[in-house]
Amino acid sequence: MRVYASEFAHAYSSYAFGYTLHAQIEAGDDSRTLYEQGFLPFSADPTLHDRFYMARSVRVPLAGWKPTSENRRILRKFDGVFAADILTRDELRTDAALKDCFLDYFADRHGQSIMSAARLDGILESVLPLSCMRYRDTDGIPVAYVLHINTPDFTHYWFSCHQTKYAGTSLGMWLMLDSVRRAQEEGRKHLYLGTAYGEKGRYKMNITPLEFWDGSEWNANEKLLKELIAGDGTREVARS
Repeated sequence: MRVYASEFAHAYSSYAFGYTLHAQIEAGDDSRTLYEQGFLPFSADPTLHDRFYMARSVRVPLAGWKPTSENRRILRKFDGVFAADILTRDELRTDAALKDCFLDYFADRHGQSIMSAARLDGILESVLPLSCMRYRDTDGIPVAYVLHINTPDFTHYWFSCHQTKYAGTSLGMWLMLDSVRRAQEEGRKHLYLGTAYGEKGRYKMNITPLEFWDGSEWNANEKLLKELIAGDGTREVARS
């Protein structure tokens, strides 16, 4: 694993100098080490398939997870509604419905610039052990996909999408909870949920217990995480 830093921003008067940490996975590396050190896979550049970045990521320690009453309400809403199957790596590359679903979903929920066809193709070429759970309705039509990084020790819930007609139905939260439940049943230790910043990351706190990477270790103080998320808007650095 090669770790390197790139300069981001500075406030010289207060001696605050910002650097972002990146890592490159190399032959023989165990991806678990990268995740345990707060790194997540980098996907902004579709030509880079082996890079990571350090951020405030969050994970569920699965041994202690039990669905809350709200979790159970959402699980009941969709349990048994869809058939689920796992796509092979080759099927991921050729499933046109998957690509249409991802591009339509991200354009509708996050804007056209967030998930381009090139970025999605780059994600599907990751060097990590990528798999995909496909959910289909009673007519066999795909309604949702979840991209996972799966190892014997952990699962990373990387990207998900669903048909836009399900917006506002809590299907997105159900997909995440279903992944937590499956990872626990399969005996994994952690399920990583990506980053938790600002209002867009607050929903992940509906899953508990939750740990977050504080820059040096995994921190189980959920009250502190909630405070950090609430204050992110005042700490964000705008760059042109």
